[in-house]
Amino acid sequence: MFGQRFLVIYSGVLTAVFAVSMLTGFSKNPVTTFDEINVQRINVREPDGTLRMVIADSAKLPGVIVKGKEQPKVDRPQVGMIFYNDEGSENGGLIFGGKRNAHGDVVDSGGSLSFDRYKANQVVQLLSVDDKDNSMAGMAVSDSPENSRGHRRIWVGRSDGSALLSLMDAGGNQRIQMKVASNGAAEIDFLDANGKVIKAIRGENASP
Repeated sequence: MFGQRFLVIYSGVLTAVFAVSMLTGFSKNPVTTFDEINVQRINVREPDGTLRMVIADSAKLPGVIVKGKEQPKVDRPQVGMIFYNDEGSENGGLIFGGKRNAHGDVVDSGGSLSFDRYKANQVVQLLSVDDKDNSMAGMAVSDSPENSRGHRRIWVGRSDGSALLSLMDAGGNQRIQMKVASNGAAEIDFLDANGKVIKAIRGENASP
């Protein structure tokens, strides 16, 4: 009886010491190291709980979040990383995806890294698109008035084999376009607000 009682007490003491050691160790050093981890979503939060970043697969990527309140998810089939400002409102992100259709003959691939203006939409975007309608990659700079959708003002990149620099007015109308085609033909077009070319400068191999 004494031996059994001693073992019970001894095991209880060891359990208590282990529990205290674990709790004390975690409080002093809260960093945990993993060689590998599989997750569907990671939320990065401030000590007060404010959401600052989400890394998620396509199923768990959230809808737009404004001051901690999530709106219904619309047209977000990609995987990615969403950034949030100090108030817990979305202000940019990185999304990407790529696949062929069921028949294997149409590609839908691309990615986007964007940064938003405070309480507004994106103002800078690095973009790549390769699908049945477009094959382009570049950088876009946009106006983005508070609480409304702005217009793209600058596009520099590649589109359908040509290198382009396009400058738009405040209404989003293209006014200057510099272009170098895949065959080396270079041109500069000046356009009016209706898209009509009012002056053109053509280089070698360019169409008249």
